Amino acid sequence: MLLYLFDYLQEIDFPGARLMDYLTFRSGTALVLSLLITLFIGRRIIERLQLMQIGEIIRNLDLEGQQQKKGTPTMGGIIIIIATLVPCLLIGDLSNIYMLLMLGSMLWLGVLGFLDDYIKIARKNKDGLKGKFKIAGQVGLGLIVGVTMYLSPDMVMRENHEVISTDADGKVEVVYDSQEVKALQTTIPFVKNNNLDYAWFTQWMGDWATPAAWILFILVTIFMVTATSNGANLTDGLDGLAAGTSTIAAVTLAIIAYLGGNVIYSSYLNIMYLPGTGELVVFMAAFVGALIGFLWYNAHPAQVFMGDTGSLTIGGIIAVFAILIHKELLLVILCALFYIEDFSVLVQTTIFRLTKKNGQGKRIFKMAPLHHHFQKPGNGEIEALIQWPKKPIPESKIVIRFWILAIFLAVMTIATLKIR
Repeated sequence: MLLYLFDYLQEIDFPGARLMDYLTFRSGTALVLSLLITLFIGRRIIERLQLMQIGEIIRNLDLEGQQQKKGTPTMGGIIIIIATLVPCLLIGDLSNIYMLLMLGSMLWLGVLGFLDDYIKIARKNKDGLKGKFKIAGQVGLGLIVGVTMYLSPDMVMRENHEVISTDADGKVEVVYDSQEVKALQTTIPFVKNNNLDYAWFTQWMGDWATPAAWILFILVTIFMVTATSNGANLTDGLDGLAAGTSTIAAVTLAIIAYLGGNVIYSSYLNIMYLPGTGELVVFMAAFVGALIGFLWYNAHPAQVFMGDTGSLTIGGIIAVFAILIHKELLLVILCALFYIEDFSVLVQTTIFRLTKKNGQGKRIFKMAPLHHHFQKPGNGEIEALIQWPKKPIPESKIVIRFWILAIFLAVMTIATLKIR
């Protein structure tokens, strides 16, 4: 909205009106604005949730400090959504397809998570929304994102090529195709020519190669959205854990989007140039500000939990964002912690069911998701294949260590753009 106002102010030569033309200024403004919104409305929303007695249902898992969290307000993800939405509506380009798709994805998953939290609280059902409905919602979003990228004429790219000079020095120059095309390419890590075309997998299908490649891409999109959204949901088990790790991932993706949306930096790094994706930086800046502001209240001891309203949403946002900038395969590195949490639950439940006899079964971890494993003692009281660590690790230390790992993964992800 303000963007259009500043366009008018430029027409009448109003001093400073051109600031809105600069992506860095709008992104910085979005970050500060979302942070301030979170800090100012966060307290009021928390108080409102307390008055409505919307408290977290805590299962007795015999974890240190667990029962002290009983009654802590949940559904705090509403704070993150509002603080991201308002700056984007004010200073974002609402004619940009990338911005619209990110806002739609956030609201879609926000509603899905809200329904899950509502069922848990209003109906006193600790399981919340049935898993099949959650998966259906995530699959539906992945399908919408994939089909939109296929149909939209504005979602295009310019492929990069290396040209070796014929001079004696053999200087390598990066050039781009003269025309913007709709292509099914993504970035793969640690490979010199790191553009992978999905059509490579379907080239044997002749005339059906391109349609089949798009179907493959949509399937990958669905998988990444579902896995990342569920991974963030499972990671949200300790104070500040999901919010902190998501902030690190979000900052990393914002940097990559800025580089990929700028033809100069794209050329220097020899990565594909994606016109129009610079607007995504504004969205992600607002998202980062909202997450940092939420951490103000969610840090240990937490005054509010994000609930599924927040955790399902932040994971989906990260996945959709990476897909839109054609970096979905880099999520394997960047969001490895989310996928490890997914994997720990999958392995734990599968082994337990396969070995279950008389209500008892074998376990790999002392407890799943993985972050809870470190809160349990490894003295043999719990029959599990992995007994390390012997002593329980305090919650705050687990969170900080996960943040450190997330920073390491973020640095590695950015390094893949140059180290090949």
